[in-house]
Amino acid sequence: MTRPYTGGCACGAVRYTTPHAPIFQNHCQCRDCQRRSGTGHGSYLTFPAQSEMAITGEATTWEVAGDSGNVKRHAFCPVCGTPVFLRFAAMPELIAVHAGSLDEPGRFAPQVLTYRVRGPAWDAIDPALPAFERMPPA
Repeated sequence: MTRPYTGGCACGAVRYTTPHAPIFQNHCQCRDCQRRSGTGHGSYLTFPAQSEMAITGEATTWEVAGDSGNVKRHAFCPVCGTPVFLRFAAMPELIAVHAGSLDEPGRFAPQVLTYRVRGPAWDAIDPALPAFERMPPA
């Protein structure tokens, strides 16, 4: 068993913990991630069991259709505004957390770059990382 993944927002009002290891870790350069992060990409760890992630505090949510057309529900702290996690309408069992929200951000180990087609030239991502124009096939 891996040690738990823990994290939360900048002010501590929203916290999470899960005993599971992530099943997918990626940088994403879609326009939604660019707008939300305020830079060229977002970085995420996706976990297999939303039902087994303990979340404390009240997050505020909003929905958006991503580049794929699938609806994503973003959650952020209503006190400090930090983006903390997101859920996917097409895959309700999954939950993804923002790499920067981890208590130990060094545990983030990106496996791929997604939506490279949307990446600005100035957002240089490790060229050794496998890159997909959109989402990789399941």
